[in-house]
Amino acid sequence: MTTFALAGETPVNRIGFGAMRLALGRSARGAEAGVAVLRRAVELGVNHIDTAGFYGFGDLRAHELIRRALAPYPEDLVIATKVGPLLGANLAPAGEARADQLRALVTDDLRRLGVDRLDLVYLRTGGLGPVSDEPIGERFAALAELRSEGLIRHLGLSHVSAAQLAEARAIAPVAAVQNAFSVHDQGDRAVLAECERAGIAYVPYFPLGGGRPSIDRARLAEVAARHGATPAQVALAWLLAVSPVTLPIPGTGSLDHLAENVAAAGLRLDPADLAALSATPEPSA
Repeated sequence: MTTFALAGETPVNRIGFGAMRLALGRSARGAEAGVAVLRRAVELGVNHIDTAGFYGFGDLRAHELIRRALAPYPEDLVIATKVGPLLGANLAPAGEARADQLRALVTDDLRRLGVDRLDLVYLRTGGLGPVSDEPIGERFAALAELRSEGLIRHLGLSHVSAAQLAEARAIAPVAAVQNAFSVHDQGDRAVLAECERAGIAYVPYFPLGGGRPSIDRARLAEVAARHGATPAQVALAWLLAVSPVTLPIPGTGSLDHLAENVAAAGLRLDPADLAALSATPEPSA
């Protein structure tokens, strides 16, 4: 796999793994299956795993699966987590954590993952709707204080606008931005461009559609057939090609799909492919 230096100092392979699907939704296949997928991901070269304390339901929790599968952790493994959302009964959104509540969330992640320092912590802003320009400085400063104490190595932002990114960067270095982006959802190009200019990792969530309208596999079929690949592999290869700072984190509960996703790092799209895919219209809401 090709690599990217997170914050200019921490190398990660550009295809990572999103752990949400191991603990939520139809891809969740139980603890044993989740552990098997995580261990196989690392065997295949994945060294960037994305999780969150709120990924899980009942006894099936992403943090605990990661710790069970991979602790003691490989030295080169980067585990990224997110704090900010507060959830109520049945995982219903119940607002956002205040600045003075973030320490407890970070401390909980440290305990559950079994580490003394978190590799990367995103401030996840907003709810399930569109990104807003609501000020985030006070909350990001609270995380920056935890970083100064040595509890966090790198800071990130998730579900943010260009204005919020600029606000945060005036407070502390931002190593990564995690926003929704895919071959058929390219509306966040301005933030991606800013990340590229600044050398900030851009981690597209829902790289294959996910909770948003899914990628249109029929639109990718011709390119996929020409390369002997799957439409999902083409979608991931496009994300790798569209910018040198993109770090897709496809998630799956299937060992076969995991292998396909990782193999997408070796797929090279030609200029005609990229032009056609980049011009693909976004799906209607």
